[in-house]
Amino acid sequence: MVLRLNPYIAFRDTAAEAMAFYQSVFGGELEVTRFGDVPMPNVGPDDAGKVMHSMLTIDGGLTLMGADTPAHMDVPSNNHAISLSGDDDATLRRWWDGLADGGTITMPLNVAPWGDAFGELKDKFGISWLVNIAGPQS
Repeated sequence: MVLRLNPYIAFRDTAAEAMAFYQSVFGGELEVTRFGDVPMPNVGPDDAGKVMHSMLTIDGGLTLMGADTPAHMDVPSNNHAISLSGDDDATLRRWWDGLADGGTITMPLNVAPWGDAFGELKDKFGISWLVNIAGPQS
């Protein structure tokens, strides 16, 4: 049995730009379907060029999804954060630096009381990210 938990981010008209940015940070393969590619009821011609669904598949089995919210719908509230964690210090720091570019660091990436490096930031699209890099094991 295969199970996955994939973050899915809702945007207002910036999904294509945001997902291309995340691809520049994480690498991987990006698939994008626009509303005009698959006509949907209640979605007008003004939304045809917007992203209906996108999926960034990143090495190591990670997946990030996103879409634009059609004009007639409210964008879901941003009451979440996406967490990246592991023991690959170089990769996680590279991702941190990429996500921080144009964003706001709310907690610098430093050694936390539990011994791991931990930081929080909000990227230039307003998405909150938590990064935890495993510290030395005792």
